Amino acid sequence: MPQGTRPPDRKLRRLGIFGGAFDPPHQAHVALVTAAMAQLALDQVRVLPTGQAWHKPRELSPAVHRLAMARLAYQDLPQVWVDDREIQRPGPSYTLDTLRELQSEFPAAQLYLLLGDDQRRALPSWRGIGEITRIAIICAAGRDAAVRAWNQAPDAPAGPPPLPDVLSARTLSLDMPLMPHSATDIRLLAAAQQTLTGLVPPAVERYIHDHHLYRPH
Repeated sequence: MPQGTRPPDRKLRRLGIFGGAFDPPHQAHVALVTAAMAQLALDQVRVLPTGQAWHKPRELSPAVHRLAMARLAYQDLPQVWVDDREIQRPGPSYTLDTLRELQSEFPAAQLYLLLGDDQRRALPSWRGIGEITRIAIICAAGRDAAVRAWNQAPDAPAGPPPLPDVLSARTLSLDMPLMPHSATDIRLLAAAQQTLTGLVPPAVERYIHDHHLYRPH
């Protein structure tokens, strides 16, 4: 049955939630979910492409493409369900709204909010972060090797402040290899019609090529 159309399993005990623009989804996104499933013994992971991203300075690619690419990226992971609720929801996409809905749908499940390192850094600014920490355990992964190296350099300015105690107490770290590539880098390569091999799943690379995504107009 296609992703996004399966009936909900209300017996889930450990449910991961991973949201993002997925513009495009890349290998670090897949690696994060794979690591979380193994290390947290998750029954299911909901991958949620964002709808209207209030925090993004640029306009996202059309939702139909981002949703299709997310489904291709995770098609070989049967425990992953690509969920389109944030795309269908009118107005800005807020993680808190999604967590409230999933908590209501799966009252017996512990929710785990999966984050990349860049998202973890922005947590204090998220809407309703106090309630988010009450609903879900936050599971963050380091992904950006370049940023880490910069922060560790002797002459580097101070990095972002540590998370407040209320966040740190509800935050776990995922053990996964650092993967320095980003969606921004991949869009630039695609715009220049360069190969994306090794950066995105093969099916996603074909989709980007077939639909001429990220090329200058």
